[in-house]
Amino acid sequence: MKLKKIITLSLTAAMLLTATACGNAAGIAAEETQMPSDSADQLSPKDSVVIAIGSEPETLDPTQGWGHGNSPIVQSTLVKYNSGLAFENDLATNYSLSSDGLTWTFTIRDDAFFTDGERVRASDVAFTLETAKAAQGSVDLTYMESATARDDTTVVVTLVRPTSIFLNTLASVGIVPEHAYSPDYGRNPVGSGPYKFVEWKSQEQILFTANEDYYGGAPSIKNVTVVFMSEDAALAAVQAGKVDVAYSTATLGKTDIAGYHVEAITSADNRGFTLPVLPAEGKTTESGAPIGNNVTCHLEIRQAIACAIDREQVADMVLNGFGRPAYSENDGMPWNNPEVRIETDPEYAQRLLTDAGWTDTDGDGILEKDGLKAEFTCIYPSGDSVRQAVAMAAAEQVKKIGIRINVEGVSWDEIMQRMFSEAVMMGWGSAIPNETYYLYRSDGALMDDFYNPEGYGSDVTDGYLNAAMEALTAEEANANWQKVQWDGSTGTAMQGECPWVWIVNLDHVTYVRDGLSIGDQPIHGHGHGLPLIQNLQEWKWIG
Repeated sequence: MKLKKIITLSLTAAMLLTATACGNAAGIAAEETQMPSDSADQLSPKDSVVIAIGSEPETLDPTQGWGHGNSPIVQSTLVKYNSGLAFENDLATNYSLSSDGLTWTFTIRDDAFFTDGERVRASDVAFTLETAKAAQGSVDLTYMESATARDDTTVVVTLVRPTSIFLNTLASVGIVPEHAYSPDYGRNPVGSGPYKFVEWKSQEQILFTANEDYYGGAPSIKNVTVVFMSEDAALAAVQAGKVDVAYSTATLGKTDIAGYHVEAITSADNRGFTLPVLPAEGKTTESGAPIGNNVTCHLEIRQAIACAIDREQVADMVLNGFGRPAYSENDGMPWNNPEVRIETDPEYAQRLLTDAGWTDTDGDGILEKDGLKAEFTCIYPSGDSVRQAVAMAAAEQVKKIGIRINVEGVSWDEIMQRMFSEAVMMGWGSAIPNETYYLYRSDGALMDDFYNPEGYGSDVTDGYLNAAMEALTAEEANANWQKVQWDGSTGTAMQGECPWVWIVNLDHVTYVRDGLSIGDQPIHGHGHGLPLIQNLQEWKWIG
């Protein structure tokens, strides 16, 4: 199955749409710094907040991807994460798994109601999961055979095969009401979560209000306005005192603004090069995009780049300290293999290249082999200052070992055509292990969903991926996720097959008005905006 593109794929994609809608994609236009209609008067009350983020969702329908990787705020979920990434019950009061790993039985609470007054029943849970499976969107339930309601408070989910990530998936699938579900649900949702949907003005704002009947207790913040702004416009709005919270970037986060403080929220959001591992042989994807790169297909080129980059320096200089070195897609997680960490060693990188026959035959500083220059292009989404800065800093360091990387900003539409044959400054990162599976499975390579454009595939890796997915315990799953990265002799790690050169993990830089607490933020996944509001019911004014 080919998964659709995740809705929170890129801050910059949404930023560009927003900037275009405001009539000026470059600089801070006067009209960009104006708040959308009806929002300015919501700044004063201490039961309200205005939040500026870069990414506008495509939908508020969880079966179509709303809340993917996070907790939706309009809908409830069966289980949820706490700030330590442990599971807690939400709608579910308890659950059990059969000994063969195929049958999950959930008991749900009997005091949960949708905001139209109807009680949440097990049939709504079953309907939600079956609808999400049929949608084949960013919620992958292809491994689910069926979901059925045994009675009003019991739902039974049968899987085709044991799947260790099932609870991770459920933690971000909000339950929708079967009786009130329609084709326009994503623009006018009804749920049982801590907040109620009020209004959505495309490319401007979404309004929410507290669900006073929420079974978890009514939130302290009663009125929420989420506005969509480019990074420069959001900073200008903070400087003008027009928003209470604004996502910013590492390149802008050192600006001191009276009445605000910066919170650097730890994230698994990373940046690095995807490097095509296949040679260019005239092949194309189903959509006609060219496949392969005759420089990056050489393992020694990929590994040399990985060893030549000083990640600490990039994090300190380019990210202003709002980040850390990255060595994998899941640094610091329980399923991460600590052996993926490598040292910066340009001398070793140079030896790798020399031993493989790369030499500077014409003295221009670029190595050659069999008449082929060690030179290629890395593309990034135009307007994303962080990706641009990281790519240029890395390219400057790699130039010292005789590899030239030409950095070029292009549109996301162009990236979708060129990502199978050129390097991309890509971003991923998730607080759940599902992502490793999608990034490296062979049958997901060269699709249009951004997961594996480099064309990586390995029977060994697939074996570990499948074993991790089908494990019946977290310990067994984690052991196999770690072997995906490095089993002592091969793997996806940079000392292995190196389809990625990971560079930095970003902090999510956020301006917060003094006196507002945004709670104990969970580790953020990729997506500069939506992860911030997943604990919105914990926010409150304290001064």
